[in-house]
Amino acid sequence: MWTSKTRNKPRGFTLLEVMIAVAVLTIALAALLGLQSRSLTLASESRFQTTAALLAQGKMAEAAVAGMGDLASDSGDFGDVFSGYAWRLSVQNADLPGLEKMKGRLKRIDLEVTCGEGEIFQYDLRLYRFFPPETVK
Repeated sequence: MWTSKTRNKPRGFTLLEVMIAVAVLTIALAALLGLQSRSLTLASESRFQTTAALLAQGKMAEAAVAGMGDLASDSGDFGDVFSGYAWRLSVQNADLPGLEKMKGRLKRIDLEVTCGEGEIFQYDLRLYRFFPPETVK
């Protein structure tokens, strides 16, 4: 006859082991959800940066070919194709000290592209444009 010297041990998990396992799983799932949320935020920012850079280049190209009389501060949006995106153009004289001959011929053009309610995302671009003396009237 076979005899066992060990006592009957309970089979299965204790409540403490189950609670620890649940706590570990909860922490792991919270970390994964946090990473997923951050991933979505970064993807949204990346999409904005790419779109805003292309829109800003197009708007700045318009400012680069405009005549001095046509160049003025303005604002607007990009229409239905890029709904939510808006632009603001600021034109100022960039007169340099000691170079009075160039007064009024060097312009600083700042372009700001924004997107979202409350302008969550913002992209800035700056261009300096020099107008030769024959174009200044």
